[in-house]
Amino acid sequence: MFSVHTTPRFERLLKKLSKHHPDLVGRFAEALAILEIDPYNRSRSYPIKKLADVPPEEGQYRLRSGHWRFRYNIWNQEVELTYCGLRREETYD
Repeated sequence: MFSVHTTPRFERLLKKLSKHHPDLVGRFAEALAILEIDPYNRSRSYPIKKLADVPPEEGQYRLRSGHWRFRYNIWNQEVELTYCGLRREETYD
């Protein structure tokens, strides 16, 4: 089992976004459950990707949950959530 912690930036984003998107709370709970069990995605059961050329402080892993994206780092047995955001259709234009 891994312990999951959040950064102050992540907490600010979560608080701000959850006001306008009530589904985020459920997605966050789902993400926590996944990250406590398998943050490296060794079982290949989850939509997790290790991001290339990303510095550790920016979140080297990404978990997709619906339209939501959670970025995190793994330090030994601890997972540190650094970012949460809504992927919209125009995000990558």
